[in-house]
Amino acid sequence: MLTGLRNRAARFLQRPGTADLRPHLDLLPAIAEREQAIAALADNELAAAASEAARAADDTGICALGREAARRGLGERPFDVQLVGTLAMLAGHVAEMATGEGKTLSGALAAAGYALRGRSVHVMSVNDYLARRDAEWMRPVYDLLGVTVGWIGQASTPADRRRAYNAQVTYGAVSEFGFDVLRDRLATSPDALITTTPDVALIDEADSVLVDEALVPLVLAGAADAGEANPVEMAELARRLRPHQDYLVDDDGRSVHLTDRGTRAVEAALGGIDLYTDPHLATLTRLNVALYAEALVRRDVDYIVRDGKIHLVNASRGRVARLQRWPDGLHAAVEAKEGLAATQTGEILDSITIQSLVGRYPTVCGMTGTAVAVGEQLREFYGLEIAVIAPNRPCVRVDEPDRLFATQGQKEKALADHAAAVHAAGRPVLIGTLDVAESERIAARLSRAGLSCVILNAKNDAEEAAIVAEAGTRGAVTVSTQMAGRGTDIRLGGAAGDQGQIAALGGLHVIGGGRHGSSRLDQQLRGRAGRQGDPGSSVSFASLQDELVTRHVPDARPPTAIEPDGRTADAGSREIVDHAQRVAEGVSLEIHRNTWRYNKLIEIQRQAVLEQRDRVLRTDAALRALARQSPDRAEALSATVPDEALVEAARQITLWHLDRAWADHLSYLADLREGIHLRALGRGLNPLDEFHKEAVRTFSGLLAAVEEQSVDSFETVPITADGADLTAAGLKRPTATWTYLVQDNPFGTDIDRALRSVAHAMRRLLP
Repeated sequence: MLTGLRNRAARFLQRPGTADLRPHLDLLPAIAEREQAIAALADNELAAAASEAARAADDTGICALGREAARRGLGERPFDVQLVGTLAMLAGHVAEMATGEGKTLSGALAAAGYALRGRSVHVMSVNDYLARRDAEWMRPVYDLLGVTVGWIGQASTPADRRRAYNAQVTYGAVSEFGFDVLRDRLATSPDALITTTPDVALIDEADSVLVDEALVPLVLAGAADAGEANPVEMAELARRLRPHQDYLVDDDGRSVHLTDRGTRAVEAALGGIDLYTDPHLATLTRLNVALYAEALVRRDVDYIVRDGKIHLVNASRGRVARLQRWPDGLHAAVEAKEGLAATQTGEILDSITIQSLVGRYPTVCGMTGTAVAVGEQLREFYGLEIAVIAPNRPCVRVDEPDRLFATQGQKEKALADHAAAVHAAGRPVLIGTLDVAESERIAARLSRAGLSCVILNAKNDAEEAAIVAEAGTRGAVTVSTQMAGRGTDIRLGGAAGDQGQIAALGGLHVIGGGRHGSSRLDQQLRGRAGRQGDPGSSVSFASLQDELVTRHVPDARPPTAIEPDGRTADAGSREIVDHAQRVAEGVSLEIHRNTWRYNKLIEIQRQAVLEQRDRVLRTDAALRALARQSPDRAEALSATVPDEALVEAARQITLWHLDRAWADHLSYLADLREGIHLRALGRGLNPLDEFHKEAVRTFSGLLAAVEEQSVDSFETVPITADGADLTAAGLKRPTATWTYLVQDNPFGTDIDRALRSVAHAMRRLLP
């Protein structure tokens, strides 16, 4: 009773994770009562019964039939807690379920429930591997319930994608859904469209997708002529500069700037120019980018080099961020730093944030193991509530307090010694590290101590499923970067080992190599042990030299008492680490808010453009508008050009100008955002307000300008029965397009950049 009162009080106070589960729990007895009768149905009768339950809005029947379909199709009878998770998702919540509790099956039953009600469901994952695996794994359940399922991936052809979208349930990486939306925005005929009307988004690893991925916009780019700037020259110049003398890195590790000595050296190397005068601002910008690439972008931390190319590393998942790149200038600078051939550059034709993408769906729900920690963000940005589902079997994992050390070297030595001691008892050990470089340092230290291990990081992430599946075997030592979204549970004993033997030894022991920038990632690592009531344990090693501390609490005082091995129990030092993590989480939240503040208005403008574009694409609106503005030309053409060809010609002309105007508008807004803080700072104004005012002003005449330009082209472009010859008139579309994710805020926040620029200018003015 006391627990119930506490839950009601928490819901009254609107704390995350307090969605009411009682209505779902009350259905469990009725679901159980129907099992015997449903078990007597033939396979071909299950689908008919499921459709009938959906028509009657009978969630009890849907869950009971889903349980039977899973038992027959997968050999697994869903636990009650899995059905509660299904019901929570059917109610539009995010279900928080611990690792190993069967979220994938709960999500499949929820997706089937929506589909049986006539809804179209997109199940969004964090990567292609999970999307394909889960679609194929759950297919027998969908088949028995009479629900069609498909999946899309990076290699899917347009025909593959159309088939997948025509299924009732479509699995895919969230980026693939977004890229298809972007590609459809350049379609020049209705037949070229791929996606379907958004309806239900069911999101796996909801915190990763809705929070971590929300910081990285999805981009559609078109081929553009390469600029004249030579990134190699600037990379060589930046390489010759000496840290602490020619340039300084700010305490937060997010920015770098020239000293007076460095400025003089650069100006001399470039022929005696004055870097801070208007004619050389472009040179200054390129130098700053090259210096940032040289001093702050770290190989085997921020990126790896593989197959002669730069591959960004996703910090929240410790694996290669496929199709992801920095803005072209920075990306080219890093390529030049590494001596690699420059990849193709292009102009941005359109982009979309994950928040905007998910906001297109009338119904959003999802599942994850760590939602409460970002509950306020899920509520603020998506209007989602969290339903915390208790595990089927209580977690008996032993989580030891963090072990804190003064230096990074002392921490890593103690970590390796501890791993060796646990390994000696035969227990499997999983060591979670913060980045690729650290994983390789730890592995090398273990090797020198005579302890063999398997490394899983961004350099070999293609092998992750096999590595993780065997991480629970007797005596196994696995060193891995971030475990979030790995998608394979660690089974004690491995795929074919003795689970009971490993359990008797104490189960899997998880060792953290340091605190992550989010407590969720720490929880996800610990959650790899102790799944489904298995024994297990975890401990994290941290130091006051870890980047989390040096970046977010750079003036941290040293511990008051240090043991000979470097370990400290100083309460103040522990609070410093806790504080650093809270600051990091705050920074991430502010970046998310900042990204959305600047993109919210752009999204409203985008919708206005898309509504106009859809009318032009699907109707004769373009010809009617052009005929009103140029009746003589329309009348003359109608005498020689068939109506259908004339409609199509007007459509293509208008679409070209509309797409061109929108790309130009996006380019202008990107430049505006870069400089708006300097403009606002000098006038004492709010930068965001000034950005919005300027964005509204420039957009106000966009559609009218498109119509005017379309009329000019309508009157001059050659138009015959074969259509409009846009190429002859110089109205060429990009010869190639491609999609990628672009890291936003690569140089820190906007105000950081503004203050750094002001500081540079002030240094030039001071005697």
